[in-house]
Amino acid sequence: MARRRDTRIFGPGPYVLGLRREGGWGSGFPFDVPAIAAVEEIELDRPVTLLAGENGSGKSTILEAVAEAIGFAEQGGELERVGELPAVPHNVLGGALAPMLTGTKPRNGYYLRAESFFNIARLIDRDDRVAIYGDVPMHQQSHGESFLSLAANRFGRDGLYLLDEPEAALSVPGELALVAVIARAASAGAQFVVATHSPILLACPQARIYELDGSGVTTPEYDDLQAVVLTRGFLAAPERYLMALDSDALEEDE
Repeated sequence: MARRRDTRIFGPGPYVLGLRREGGWGSGFPFDVPAIAAVEEIELDRPVTLLAGENGSGKSTILEAVAEAIGFAEQGGELERVGELPAVPHNVLGGALAPMLTGTKPRNGYYLRAESFFNIARLIDRDDRVAIYGDVPMHQQSHGESFLSLAANRFGRDGLYLLDEPEAALSVPGELALVAVIARAASAGAQFVVATHSPILLACPQARIYELDGSGVTTPEYDDLQAVVLTRGFLAAPERYLMALDSDALEEDE
């Protein structure tokens, strides 16, 4: 990929203002994701942007688009070569979406993909980089502990952080701890884009929430999010939901 000298200055976020539709859809565009196909522009200019929605709704696709535009490795990890960017504009998703960048650049960044974090953790231990992650080898910690070690030691001011379902390995207290880390870093000038199913993470302060579904992208209030409505309903009357599941199972058996 062609690169050029990056003349932006280091400073606080936001770093990515959004993604804008640019011309026609290229061959690499995921036509089977309605929410993405409906996008004309997604604004990411808040300290925290949260992407909610069912599996397959397009949350990870948006994260992948931002990561590709900025220069993260496909499997995730640290933002390397912060001093230079891919040639701008570098359109993503088959040339369909153009990133809108600001005049500042992050001092550091991280792209956390839950499904590939095991491999990233192994590289951290192999390359003896544990000092910057809290001095404890990643594979001597549980999955959740290593997630939180990463967050506590690497998420800070003037950074760009893309998190894909970070709740995957976390307990409820762990999710609350992660919210605290995100809120603190965002207040100090960091930018986060987070794809999540967690009602706890969706309550993160300073956030704009997008919900993706078969009809497109909306910006509902927290209380109207499907994940929040269903979780509250289940906690209020779990027996009702379990009875409904039993009824469905009986109908399938018949």
